[in-house]
Amino acid sequence: MPGFGAGHDVKVVLVSSVPKATFRDPAGFVFASAGRIFRAVRPDAWEVLNAFLDSAACRKFLAEGSLVPSRETQNCSIAQEGLLAAGLRPDELQEWRIIEHDPVYFPSYPHEWPAEMLHAAGVLTLDLAMRSLSDGYGLKDATPFNILFQGPKPVFVDVLSFEPRVPGDPIWLPYSQFARTFLLPLAVEQVSLGSVQEVFLTGREGFDPETLYPRLSFLQRLQPPFLSLVSFPKWSNSKAQSSDSLYRPRLLSDPEQARFILKRLLGSLKRQLERVKPASNRASTWAGYEEERSHYGNPQLDVKTAFVDEVLRQWKPGAVLDVGANRGEFSILAARHGAKVVAIDLDPVVVGELWRRAFQQNLDILPLVVNLSRPSPALGWRNQESPSFLERSRGRFDAVMMLAVVHHLAVTERIPLDQILGQAAELTRQFLILEYVEPQDPMFRRLARGRDALYAHLTRDYFEECCRDRFEVLKRLPIEGTARTMYALRRLG
Repeated sequence: MPGFGAGHDVKVVLVSSVPKATFRDPAGFVFASAGRIFRAVRPDAWEVLNAFLDSAACRKFLAEGSLVPSRETQNCSIAQEGLLAAGLRPDELQEWRIIEHDPVYFPSYPHEWPAEMLHAAGVLTLDLAMRSLSDGYGLKDATPFNILFQGPKPVFVDVLSFEPRVPGDPIWLPYSQFARTFLLPLAVEQVSLGSVQEVFLTGREGFDPETLYPRLSFLQRLQPPFLSLVSFPKWSNSKAQSSDSLYRPRLLSDPEQARFILKRLLGSLKRQLERVKPASNRASTWAGYEEERSHYGNPQLDVKTAFVDEVLRQWKPGAVLDVGANRGEFSILAARHGAKVVAIDLDPVVVGELWRRAFQQNLDILPLVVNLSRPSPALGWRNQESPSFLERSRGRFDAVMMLAVVHHLAVTERIPLDQILGQAAELTRQFLILEYVEPQDPMFRRLARGRDALYAHLTRDYFEECCRDRFEVLKRLPIEGTARTMYALRRLG
């Protein structure tokens, strides 16, 4: 179930319940066939794309891993079958050109990214736009939906976004799109007016100056970046709408002067992007959990870590989902055992911190802001452009880790234990590593808030009884001095 970014900022994901083709770029579309990712390109767009794929800029981006690898595969029967399934007539097959893209392991969307990942995607977008200039290319759009993440590293996947520049053109048309989808969401989160996740859950195009302006205080309207990105456009909007001069090409006679102006514009955007970069010391409810946990000490933590380490060493899972990863101490452990890790947590601050650690240490970890009790929904046109987190995840992982998570789901979210285990069984192909916390545990009692009688039945014996239909207990290890037990479970069937 890999995913991919389609032309003009859309992704397609290989799941049977969503369309196999995307539709937003007239120049072509992405579709999936037999587990492979293809892009159909209109005949009139092929010459431009082929020239870019053969350019020095494309070769540089591929060599450094910034751009998804792509190759023509015109006579592939699998691709042709996919085109027919996508709605093309048999007589049209020879007109369309087909390229194949390397799939990205696990597709993610901006509404699942912490601010740090959105910032990294913005940096990559500006970097590619700037470096393309010397080869005569530019980006025709600038949206986070052109980006996927391979582990913690952003990768640009929309090859149709590159187009030849008109030499005398000093204008970057995606300027306002970049501001709406990168700069303003990051700025809004920086001043605590909202979050990146909220922005993209409610719309694809970020913040429009007209709708953001009323939310800003008088002082915020006069301060950067809101003054230039929100207030000025708001104040000048009526005049701009009455004239079509804004959209007329304004070519300069000197191509070098035009390129100089364009470079300065991109450089200005880069500086603005750095000013809204999320701080590394942000506070949140769970940001200090690893340092401040008082419900067990270092000896108990060592027992837990040794148990997880031994199980990972024995099983060698290729793909791991870490639920409630926090800052990722066990995600990092799994990655160092060679697994591709998707790490989810509901706290954007700790997810952002984990992304920093994974990126700096070059670990194959994709951290996402996902609450398993309210996972990312399907979004987009007919709810089919961005499949839900569960659609992308079911049966995707060799092992799932749920370490000190079950009691949060059972108490805070009031989800029945058998339902939690049923969800875990859907997510894992083989194994489940689980830390079970009983009602007498201090953290459990803190969550219960005096309602201990409601949860008195959630004993270790009850847990094992609930497991019986779905999992086989391979190993169990009570953590001495606590009301916690480590489990290594294997999925039945």
